[in-house]
Amino acid sequence: MNSQYYAVKTTGIYCRSGCKSRAPLPKNVEPFETPQAARAAGYRACKRCRPDDVRPEIDERFLAIARAIEAAEEPPTLRELSALVHMSEAHLQRSFKKAVGVSPRAYAAMVRNNRLRSGLRNGRSVTDAAYEAGFTSASQVYEGPAQRLGMRPSQFRAGGENAEIVYAIVPSALGEVLVAATERGICRVDIDADRDVLERRLRTEFPKARLRREDDRLESTTSLIVNYLAGEGSWPYLPIDVRATAFQMRVWEALRAIVPGKTLTYTELASAIGSPRAARAVARACATNPIALLVPCHRIVPSAGGVGSYRWDTTRKRRLLELERTG
Repeated sequence: MNSQYYAVKTTGIYCRSGCKSRAPLPKNVEPFETPQAARAAGYRACKRCRPDDVRPEIDERFLAIARAIEAAEEPPTLRELSALVHMSEAHLQRSFKKAVGVSPRAYAAMVRNNRLRSGLRNGRSVTDAAYEAGFTSASQVYEGPAQRLGMRPSQFRAGGENAEIVYAIVPSALGEVLVAATERGICRVDIDADRDVLERRLRTEFPKARLRREDDRLESTTSLIVNYLAGEGSWPYLPIDVRATAFQMRVWEALRAIVPGKTLTYTELASAIGSPRAARAVARACATNPIALLVPCHRIVPSAGGVGSYRWDTTRKRRLLELERTG
């Protein structure tokens, strides 16, 4: 079968080439080049191979680049990485970002910041943790826009002590929604029926931060979320500021790249980030996502069917998926 997709006349279903469903009789097969063409002909998507889902492939060379960055004591230069995989620097820069979601430089920053966090959590001084992570000086930790700690390293080491976080709580179609933000972006979105529960969970997450409720200050952000949940606005791609390992960040950035209305399985998401055997690790990264909606882990569903579990209740997940399918 040369076409990427085919439909079965007797069932009214179209599949990807290679679908593991029982092979149809050749006389009942109608080939198609795209899912859109099959739908236009009146066929519906197979629930087993999910032909409408985007499943990006990743080049093995990019996996080699990621491994080289993770193993290096200092971030490799673009020239060194291009020599490793025999690609031009410009093509490597462009292709790696398209496949992985971030540039080689940004990926190296994630790896380095993850090492910094680990050192700080293990009781290292800021200076020692910085050098061990690959920074050339402790002052680099405090400079530039690339640091993803969401607070100064000394604050991170002290559990967020004196960090400034503002938050708002607003009613929505899915219940009460808490949105919390640092000066760099949104650090938490939580959903529950009880506002007191939302505030307790926020204080547990940031026990030593200076938390201030300022509904007016976050009104523009919360209105985008509320309108989206009411079916009156598009999905809000807002800036986020989260503490994450390099692997978690890869998963969360890939989640944010899934088009609203589409879903992937854990296995498909693992393949999309270049770690096809890491489906369980991907599931853990989704389960620990602190930002509902904006990091849309609700777009991940089990390969066996159904909507699967959801940190903020499966009923809400079902409503979100329906909202995005019909929006």
